[in-house]
Amino acid sequence: MDTTEKQGKQEDKLDVLFRMQAGLDAYIREKRELDFTKGEWVCKKALALIVELGEVVDEAKYKWWKNNTEIDDAKLKEEIVDVLHFFLGMCIDSGMTSDELFDIYLKKNKENYDRQNGLSQKTGYEINKK
Repeated sequence: MDTTEKQGKQEDKLDVLFRMQAGLDAYIREKRELDFTKGEWVCKKALALIVELGEVVDEAKYKWWKNNTEIDDAKLKEEIVDVLHFFLGMCIDSGMTSDELFDIYLKKNKENYDRQNGLSQKTGYEINKK
């Protein structure tokens, strides 16, 4: 059975990712007998995410001072998925659900468009009229 199918219904892919990540995190915590506070988990995963982002940058061949080589798309995508693992873990550890992530993303995305269009209440995004 496809991992996104539940009783004949298509399950939301973001819900599937959250569930899978929560399961992996619980497995690792139990297997390695790890016990940290919410804040400690979020900080540890943020640090791991930063390290994984460094690996993404490395796979993307950021070193302009070296001979140019082809990017290995499979390795690059794998590193991006590693970033997602830790991002999802931070969401879960902070108590965020997939629905909350979706809703907060929608609000923030609208705000980002508003900022670019000079419609935000935040300062520094005013449109310069010539």
